[in-house]
Amino acid sequence: MAIDFLHQQKGDDMAYQKKQKDDEEFSAGAKAGEGMTVEDLPGVGPKGAQKLKQAGYEDLMSIATASAGTLASVCEIGIPTAEKIINAARDKVDIGGYKTADLVLEKRKDIGKITTGSKSLDALLRGGLETQSITEGYGAFSSGKSQLGFQLSINVQLPKEKGGLNGKCLFIDCEATFRPERIQQMAEAAGLDAKKILKNIFVGKAYNSDHQVLLLEKSKDLIKEQGIKLIIIDSLTAHFRADYTGRGELNPRQQKLNKFIHKLQNFADTYNLAVYVTNQVMARPDIMFGDPTTHVGGHVVGHGTGVRLYLRKSKQTLRIARLIDSPHLPEGEAVFKVTEKGIED
Repeated sequence: MAIDFLHQQKGDDMAYQKKQKDDEEFSAGAKAGEGMTVEDLPGVGPKGAQKLKQAGYEDLMSIATASAGTLASVCEIGIPTAEKIINAARDKVDIGGYKTADLVLEKRKDIGKITTGSKSLDALLRGGLETQSITEGYGAFSSGKSQLGFQLSINVQLPKEKGGLNGKCLFIDCEATFRPERIQQMAEAAGLDAKKILKNIFVGKAYNSDHQVLLLEKSKDLIKEQGIKLIIIDSLTAHFRADYTGRGELNPRQQKLNKFIHKLQNFADTYNLAVYVTNQVMARPDIMFGDPTTHVGGHVVGHGTGVRLYLRKSKQTLRIARLIDSPHLPEGEAVFKVTEKGIED
């Protein structure tokens, strides 16, 4: 018993010494100055900067908005050291604060919009898909969710005067539904260079929810270097639904999904890009009258997304989009078509 206790105490001492060594490495930082980088933060040395970047903290803003507990955990440093680093970053960047509403309104003038291809649907959305926001399209199979995503991946590349943003698209495929042939068909129907259109769409296939999260986290450099103006997730909840089954795993699933949605919103705000996510649906057996269809993801998805569209299939090529929720748009419906040419009236 005494020997076991000594071994345990020795192990604890070694762990404590390692923690102190890590903290000392973070304390070997350079002097602060103008145009600071992560390496320049007081309290961060070269090794410390490398740990921060490996954990996803690549710029001062990401560090300034982090919590001390999370930073300490992912970088294996003490909380006092983490607090020191965060405070230093906050001193050097504008992390926001209170602004008068007129200044907020002025900033919203920077928001861009992407046409959907349908005048009726654009009118419902007051011009199309907004940047700095997450738009969710949910509905049963063949309701037009993925088709709308394909069309948006093309339209974002159009010049602004034609309803685009002169940008490129990042497409995370979670259900093996991405079809470049369909995008080629749509682009050619619009008289565009299909080869160029396809080269401006970056596709990542997610194999599970962890991979889906990783693909988004690793996209920062691509977004900055390639001028990405639209992120598409098709679909948002498919892997979370498959990886976490049963009531016992509902809580961890929702927490992980919530973090993923918040990361999407952070990207939308930071890089002034639009986010379009598709979502699966399920039937509610307790609904005796009316449409029993509801979205997957519960309140986490409901609160996390900005504009919510419920898509339904009608006769032949007709589809109906109902605006269910929006911070600034009234509820309403729009009728559009899904044809060989793409989304149109």
